[in-house]
Amino acid sequence: MADNKATSKAQEFKALSKKDQQRKIGDLILNNAMYIIIAIAIIFITVKQPKFISLSSIVNIISLTAAKLPIALGIGGCIVLTGTDISAGRVVGLAACISASLLTTVFKVFPNMTSAMPIPVVLLIVLGVGAAVGFVNGFSVAKFKLHPFIVTLSTQLITYGIILMYLMNGVNNGQTLSGLTDSYRSLITGTLFTIGGVAIPRYVLYAVILTAVMWVIWNKTKIGKNMFAIGGNPEAAAVCGVNIVKGSLVIYILAGILYGFAGALEAGRTGSATNALGADYALDAIAACVVGGVSMRGGIGTIKGIVTGVIMFQIINYGLIFIGVSPYVQYAVKGSIILIAVAIDTQKYLKKK
Repeated sequence: MADNKATSKAQEFKALSKKDQQRKIGDLILNNAMYIIIAIAIIFITVKQPKFISLSSIVNIISLTAAKLPIALGIGGCIVLTGTDISAGRVVGLAACISASLLTTVFKVFPNMTSAMPIPVVLLIVLGVGAAVGFVNGFSVAKFKLHPFIVTLSTQLITYGIILMYLMNGVNNGQTLSGLTDSYRSLITGTLFTIGGVAIPRYVLYAVILTAVMWVIWNKTKIGKNMFAIGGNPEAAAVCGVNIVKGSLVIYILAGILYGFAGALEAGRTGSATNALGADYALDAIAACVVGGVSMRGGIGTIKGIVTGVIMFQIINYGLIFIGVSPYVQYAVKGSIILIAVAIDTQKYLKKK
């Protein structure tokens, strides 16, 4: 069946004029340009360091993907709305600091505490904090028509200020929060199962479940349908009875909740929290979304694409570290990936027009 379909497509291609064939090849390269670039990068890294494709490396990439996926899933929805959210990283950092300060054996931020709070209670707190930031972002963008970049830049700075003040509480004096409880660390980094003697951490399962939930929300609920309608054509969506303010607000709140969850995971995964945690996470997530086909023009994007984009971006990140590339060069590479991805997205949009 597959062979017949391939043969049929080959015959259709041969029947086209030379000009149409060239256009078809050009479109194919354009649509898969980022995948081609990533494939070339993987080949280059593997040639330089063959151990890059070992089982332990693959598991590390999967684990890193699982840790960053909730952030990308949140930002992806904002991009579909033709927006963005550069406050994401700092919200993750705040959630991580709150989690680490309440689920620890050394209470520096709250010296009067004698025991760690229940994990479900702390999780609800950080999800609530994330939702609150998401509400401010969404309300400002949807109700007051403020530019998403300016709004989220503002909340990024506000959130970072809150982190700095929070870490100055009690006797902590701005220091790193550590000494997390064993139950908290085990819940996040405990072994889910092993492959060839290499452990898969539990938070990979949480990322899989979260991805499935977000797929259902995007594809099977009114929230997702409204999101794509608003991002594709807000005027037409309004005419069809979609509440633009409410629809946008829900997506930004959902994004904030995902950042809060990511912060709780990140503190447990790394075993500590500092005021620097999450600084570059938003840029990485935006890049991963764009690489995965979420259009900055709005109205286009898939959960599958976001997952693919995060995996690809983590492959590049991990690969550069693996072959010993300077951190300064890594920043340049990240910036280049974002620029190339946006340029490709723009070319796709212009071709459709």
